[in-house]
Amino acid sequence: MSGLSEAYITGVGSFLPGEPVSSAAMEAYLGRVGGRESLFGRKALRWNGVETRHYALTPDGTPTHSNAGMCAQAVRAAADAAGLGVEELSFLAAATTQGDYLVPGHAAAVHGELGCGPMEIASFQSVCGSSLMAAKSAWLSVRAGEHAAAAACAGEFSSRWFRPQFYEGTSLVDAKGRLRSEADFLRFTLSDGAGAVVMEGKPRPDGLSLRVKFIDVVSLAGQFDPCMWAGASLDDRTDPLATWSHAGPAAAHAAGAVALLQDFELLKRVIRAWVGVYLKKVDEGRIDPAAVDHLLCHYSARSLREEIVSLLEKTAGMIPEAKWFSNLSTVGNIGSASIWVMLDAFLKTGRLKPGQTVLCVVPESGRAFVGFMLLEAVG
Repeated sequence: MSGLSEAYITGVGSFLPGEPVSSAAMEAYLGRVGGRESLFGRKALRWNGVETRHYALTPDGTPTHSNAGMCAQAVRAAADAAGLGVEELSFLAAATTQGDYLVPGHAAAVHGELGCGPMEIASFQSVCGSSLMAAKSAWLSVRAGEHAAAAACAGEFSSRWFRPQFYEGTSLVDAKGRLRSEADFLRFTLSDGAGAVVMEGKPRPDGLSLRVKFIDVVSLAGQFDPCMWAGASLDDRTDPLATWSHAGPAAAHAAGAVALLQDFELLKRVIRAWVGVYLKKVDEGRIDPAAVDHLLCHYSARSLREEIVSLLEKTAGMIPEAKWFSNLSTVGNIGSASIWVMLDAFLKTGRLKPGQTVLCVVPESGRAFVGFMLLEAVG
């Protein structure tokens, strides 16, 4: 884009609540629906390959943090990594699947938790891809010269969605007290936490900075129904006039329209669509797989990674798995926060060297979205 300056990620930060929770202990935190151990949980854990995760809950379900509070902690960590105080940030873009409030926006809640002076804010609500939506907003604001230092954060408090009260007394539980797989799978995959990046118009004077070469976001919602959603029943998710906001909270809860749900059959088609968008970027020359030194691809489960690899390995778009980095097994799927938590962990390994590139890929099953961010290490 002509007339725009460069922008650099000068600080990355993350916040994970509490101590790591093992797979064996997780149902003690989430609670057992109907007092029974999940029949689907063991299979879900084999699929996703998550060994430990973090919850902003105590074992009895008491919250220890808010989503906005975790995001504020991540922003502080990113600002500290950049050598800045939060009062030096003049723009904040915040992303999440669901904030602590229905209204106002998530960015306002995060700003409130930061407690700093007046600033420009922007809220982005989607699923995993909202992280890159927020990042692009911060990136362009710096490139346009409107802000010298901007932050983009993303946070999730997924575990609160998985407490028994979201399911008990609803159509999602059958006569034998078993929870439908569309709801149960996500309970064993999603985790809590937050991540953030700080962007500036020049690299930091010491250490590595990451020049943002591009951020591309692509929605395919015109081709697919909702694949991961909350606020509509299984049968009515394609009708915006049949959502929870029209039925009212009590009726929506009884219909199972408040819980977070996943359509597994549709997901298989969405995966192929993600890969198709990526391969188009390769064909167009936007992404050169041979020039990518490190790949950070967000995925919700080990089985999903295997599916993506199987689709790519016979194409010119395949990036060797030796270049892939993931921390899914230790932190789980933190939705929109995953890419920043992953980037923070990757940078702390010391593998990245000046001149190397990092391709970040964030697919989202919400309604078929995929985003790409290409970074170059300088310094």
